[in-house]
Amino acid sequence: MPAWVNDVYSAYSRSQYIAATGFGRDRATAEGNALASVSAFFGQSVQIERVAASSYQQAIVNGVMEGWIDTAEMRSNIKSTAFMDNLMGVEIKEVWFDSRNTYYAVAVMEKSNAIAIYTRLIQANLNVINNLITMTPAEKNSLSGAIRYRFAAAVADVNTSYHNVVVLLEGRPITSVTSGDSYRVEAQNIIKTIPIGIRVDNDRNGRLFSAFARCFADWGFEAANANTVSNIRYVLDVRAALSPVNLPNNSNIFSRIELTTSLTDTNLGIVLVPYSFNSREGHVTQAEAENRAFTAAERNINDVFASLLSDYLTQLMPRN
Repeated sequence: MPAWVNDVYSAYSRSQYIAATGFGRDRATAEGNALASVSAFFGQSVQIERVAASSYQQAIVNGVMEGWIDTAEMRSNIKSTAFMDNLMGVEIKEVWFDSRNTYYAVAVMEKSNAIAIYTRLIQANLNVINNLITMTPAEKNSLSGAIRYRFAAAVADVNTSYHNVVVLLEGRPITSVTSGDSYRVEAQNIIKTIPIGIRVDNDRNGRLFSAFARCFADWGFEAANANTVSNIRYVLDVRAALSPVNLPNNSNIFSRIELTTSLTDTNLGIVLVPYSFNSREGHVTQAEAENRAFTAAERNINDVFASLLSDYLTQLMPRN
């Protein structure tokens, strides 16, 4: 029996390595348990908040960060660690079978090698953040500027996790690493300067206005009535039409609702997000048929328009 089975640090110097053993009825289980034990050493301090991790990984998948990462190796490392599911620099060094029914494995992270890997990851992310927030004042005070600062916050949160790994490995702290909070605050400051104007023709008790406003609120944007507030750069014009539908040989009463909308940048005079919807709803009374038509519109706004808006805002992140 190898000495590391009972005392892993009898074979791997504590000053040089983070090491842990695992066992199981098959080799894969033993190796997985050993790797999990190494991860457990770092605990919750290296876990990335779910929303930040998701945003970070999506940006990698979409190629947003490709031009700001120096080497193919670094791009690969960043993809591997986007959710901290895999610690970099950990490997299975040895496996032993006791000739009966148990496999033992030892997972090892060499401190100096891991510190070097994570330091490079941190520097790559600092470069990404710098590119994100380098804008003219006009660029900054826009939808794009707000989204860039929001993403900078996510990258900074990822960097905080990487930095915690370095510190736990007794590496030198990197003073330029900061949390994402300051970038989130700046994103909110930008958002306050660019309310979204919503103008709805033929609304009913503000139902359509509220449905669209919720979609923007999910991204942190405030909605204003474009009929009462002037000088709004981004305006969502909504044209709603409700009409009766006659279906022969049907005792129910039907109403059709049609929506045509466009989110426009009034400074540039371009439509950013077009959207349309129509539906026919029926009931034994005209009032309830119309109510159901508006309910169908609200559902579609919360689903389809929200998705279109999310797709548009996500693609605002710059690509090099």
